[in-house]
Amino acid sequence: MKRQSEQIRQMTEREVLFHLYVTQGLLLLAAGGCSLFLFDGDEWRRLWRFDLADVLLYGAGGASLVLAVDFFTMRYLPDDWHDDGGVNEKIFRGLSIPHLFFLCALIAVTEEWLFRGVVQTHWGLGPASIIFAVLHVRYLEKWFLFLMVMLVSLFLGMLYEQTGSLWVTITAHFLIDFVLALHIRSGKE
Repeated sequence: MKRQSEQIRQMTEREVLFHLYVTQGLLLLAAGGCSLFLFDGDEWRRLWRFDLADVLLYGAGGASLVLAVDFFTMRYLPDDWHDDGGVNEKIFRGLSIPHLFFLCALIAVTEEWLFRGVVQTHWGLGPASIIFAVLHVRYLEKWFLFLMVMLVSLFLGMLYEQTGSLWVTITAHFLIDFVLALHIRSGKE
């Protein structure tokens, strides 16, 4: 883990962003490929059921709850508990707001489709949350960040189980990432 953190620290913002896009591309291919083999057309369409009330109540409401907890912990817990080695700052600090919007939307769609839509639907909440948390490998060094990612993943999984809609978890994931990215971009981290 330490070696990976050092490698990331030595990379430029552009290189870190490139690797993030490559990772998201691979996850998107995995989600699409697995969907072809694991779902019939009706099952796949049900994942994408859109209900505005659910999206607003569970998606936006859930994101608001997560963000409230996150900002509370940022304010009252030691700064080093939230330090990911500067990776998020490298990714988000220099991006324009439209680029942040696009990137956060891509991440939300890709990760929710794969982890909630494919993994959780076929293997359950526990495996989806564990794999999601481990994918955020840079947090494995920091117990608090890993715990927070694991809890957020479980929470998103419960929202998915409650609603059966990826749009709910995509909305929550997007809002969490986008608001935190704007916070980092503003230099208030």
